[in-house]
Amino acid sequence: MMRLNENATHRKGERQLMKGYYSRKLHSLLGIIPLGAFLLTHMITNFKAFDGGKEGFDKGVQFINGLPLIFFLELFLIWLPLMYHGVYGLYIAYQANNNVGNYNYERNIRFTLQRITGVITFVFIIWHMYDTRFQIAMGNITHDELGAVIHGIVSNPILYVLYVIGIISATFHFANGLWAFLVSWGITVGPRAQRVSSYICMGLFVLMSVLFILAMTAFKNSEFQAATAFIDMFKTVLS
Repeated sequence: MMRLNENATHRKGERQLMKGYYSRKLHSLLGIIPLGAFLLTHMITNFKAFDGGKEGFDKGVQFINGLPLIFFLELFLIWLPLMYHGVYGLYIAYQANNNVGNYNYERNIRFTLQRITGVITFVFIIWHMYDTRFQIAMGNITHDELGAVIHGIVSNPILYVLYVIGIISATFHFANGLWAFLVSWGITVGPRAQRVSSYICMGLFVLMSVLFILAMTAFKNSEFQAATAFIDMFKTVLS
């Protein structure tokens, strides 16, 4: 009877381990596909503000929102994956045992930074979505007013710094997560392949950070400021 209980306990433990294994694999996969793709397209759309000004940014926004079944695309390719990746990521961060204090190795440092930037990124995305997508859904602003909203945010020095922190956290979390994804999924095998992929992923982190910050700088331009003034005047007349 005791042996049967031990076997049952052992099988239960194996099932829990496998469940945790698949949950982490799904968490890892959703961090790259489709959320990584969303981050890249978000970067390209915002960079149009730097490359093409307000007109270029507005065209990028119109193109995204003109896609067929955009609500369902965002629901199943962004919001649900983001919710799972974010909430389960917070659980992983809470459960993680960091060894940086004892073993100051590169992987331990990157492991810790991945958890820290994950929490910052999750909070930042919620804040950003509240200021943009949620306000559109509530009817407070339109898609054409997004540039003016971002202008108002980045014109505030404190909010600008917080946005820079959020953006750098998001780009590092994605790039470092991509490196970890390649390792954990057996795509980069061996020290040399992992070292090369590390250089590529960190280069991607720097490139994405620069493009995002250039876009934020563009939103400070006078054409977005003029749009903000026009929107404020229009709302005053309506009220």
